[in-house]
Amino acid sequence: MGFFSGINYNIRGVSLAIKTPSLLMLGLLRFFVVFFLTLFLSGLILYWHDEILAMIWKAPEGGWLIYVWNMAAWFLSVFLAGIAMVISYLIAQLFFGVFIMDYMSRITERIVLGKEVSSDQGSWGALFFYLIRQEIPRAILPVLITLLIMLVGLFTPLSPFILVLSSLAAGLFLAWDNTDLVPARRMIPLGDRIGFLKKNLLFHLGFGLLFLIPWLNILFLSFAPVGATLYFLDQEK
Repeated sequence: MGFFSGINYNIRGVSLAIKTPSLLMLGLLRFFVVFFLTLFLSGLILYWHDEILAMIWKAPEGGWLIYVWNMAAWFLSVFLAGIAMVISYLIAQLFFGVFIMDYMSRITERIVLGKEVSSDQGSWGALFFYLIRQEIPRAILPVLITLLIMLVGLFTPLSPFILVLSSLAAGLFLAWDNTDLVPARRMIPLGDRIGFLKKNLLFHLGFGLLFLIPWLNILFLSFAPVGATLYFLDQEK
């Protein structure tokens, strides 16, 4: 399954969630938490918009360059809004989002298979630390490193190329964060799960592409565990 299949599964997940009350409720809970965090962080980041733009390119005094500068200012606004969204997602994720994702994945698995196939992680405390341990290598660290590269890229001549490449990498890892829910719950070794990501890079790029659209990405991220679980279960057939 390739790039366009990834986009399709993401949309299918949202469609199924809207038809399933429990998934819809959980997805909306994630949506509003990330949405309000995004509003707050966007306000903080965009407050410094002019200063950041001045560090990259000072406004020309006149001529046709002023139109290019205005376009660059607009792109920077979109880029900063995307950063605010990703940071909001990671904050929400670290505190409680990973539990909602896991629960949404379990519900989807029961809908598709009629049962839940998973390993027992023990008590709630053990489950808490287990989920956090899985989240750090597959989402938190990769996305933070990607964001750092994106910020460094703002101040280099290759910034357009670096920003595009880093954005795609962030989308890819966010996609894997969702497709990895089922194998992580089944205690499949991390090396095998990374191998699954490598074999399906185009799918994950397509799945994660919708995460790169500012504001709309909050909706797709909120329901992403559903489409990602559908994909993994279909791969098992």
